[in-house]
Amino acid sequence: MALFGLFRRKPHERPGFELYGAAVRAARQPYFFTDLGVPDTLDGRFDLVGLHVALLIRRLRNDTDPRGAVLAQAVFDAMFSDMDTNLREMGVGDMSIAKRVKRMWEAFHGRAQAYEGPLARADHAALTEALARNVWRGGMTAGDAQPQRLAAIAFATDAALAAQPMAGLLAGQARFPEMTA
Repeated sequence: MALFGLFRRKPHERPGFELYGAAVRAARQPYFFTDLGVPDTLDGRFDLVGLHVALLIRRLRNDTDPRGAVLAQAVFDAMFSDMDTNLREMGVGDMSIAKRVKRMWEAFHGRAQAYEGPLARADHAALTEALARNVWRGGMTAGDAQPQRLAAIAFATDAALAAQPMAGLLAGQARFPEMTA
């Protein structure tokens, strides 16, 4: 009997991948690249996916339901499984994939931490500064309109995710705000 447990999927694996997919779809909305001028590069896309995933993980970890933390880990695992797959599809050699994924993990972790404090304190200026530094890599300042608008979107997304019931999230359903001009 114990042997069969080795081949059983984790109970939150599928919802984790579905929630991660919702975050990726939200991050790929053209508005971010056209209206906000986020660089349409691997780095720019990674930063937007990272922001949306960080907001989703924040929502899950802040829930009183203990399954929230487990589901947050499943979302994180889905993200880095996808990153590994994407690197392989881009032709990155097996020997360097682990190093690259580790750097991506460190970048994501650093950004998530940089966003968590301002979100928790409702500090718009600090979140704007962190987003300007990370998303535009110094190409914009916190005084520019685009980072300010992205910070406002992050706060609105944080609130929208917080309002969603855990039952839907456990089923792999998350609704991110639609961006329009």
